[in-house]
Amino acid sequence: MSSLKHPVGPQPSRVYWRRRLAVGLALLAIIVVILLIVFAPRGKSDASAPVATHTSVASTPKAATNPTSVPTAKATASGKACAPAAVDVEAITDSNSYGAGAQPLLSFSITNTGTKPCTFDVGTAKQVFTITSGAEVYWKSTDCQTDPVDTVIVLEPGKTLTSNPIAWDRTRSDPSTCDQKQRQPVPAAGAAYHLQVQVNGVTSRSTKQFLLNG
Repeated sequence: MSSLKHPVGPQPSRVYWRRRLAVGLALLAIIVVILLIVFAPRGKSDASAPVATHTSVASTPKAATNPTSVPTAKATASGKACAPAAVDVEAITDSNSYGAGAQPLLSFSITNTGTKPCTFDVGTAKQVFTITSGAEVYWKSTDCQTDPVDTVIVLEPGKTLTSNPIAWDRTRSDPSTCDQKQRQPVPAAGAAYHLQVQVNGVTSRSTKQFLLNG
């Protein structure tokens, strides 16, 4: 009896491994695409974008080396004293008119109009703020001044310093009333007043007018 021959088909094990290989290659391709997206070089605009910073040379305050305020602490400087004619003082108020209850802030600026540095006492012991209306003196800073100091500094030519403002409580000053909690208020309702400032014997070239409207 002759033996029958059956056709030989693909072995199951080979089909299995071909499918596994195809799946593995597909997964590898996906991983490669993801890696390319994640680690791809950034555009030029991102690479060249400036880094934000909070410090710069331009933002460094100049007050430490180039003060613009009149010092208030006791000080002594050496050098030739300023000629009074070379010192300019200007009276300053923070507003031209004030409503009811608003206290005027008084200050002054001082400038060396000469061509050379010189020393000058700008301390509170040498400052006199005077407020007048007409021919009457209503308030003077030296009437009830406390702890005045001498502050001798070097004034640089052409440089202007401005004092820290002081508030006027809109009352009459008198040495006899310094200990009183309440002093007589000055007239308001549109009354005009003038501020004059004297520093170390140099008087402001003009007065500063302001109004009390309420």
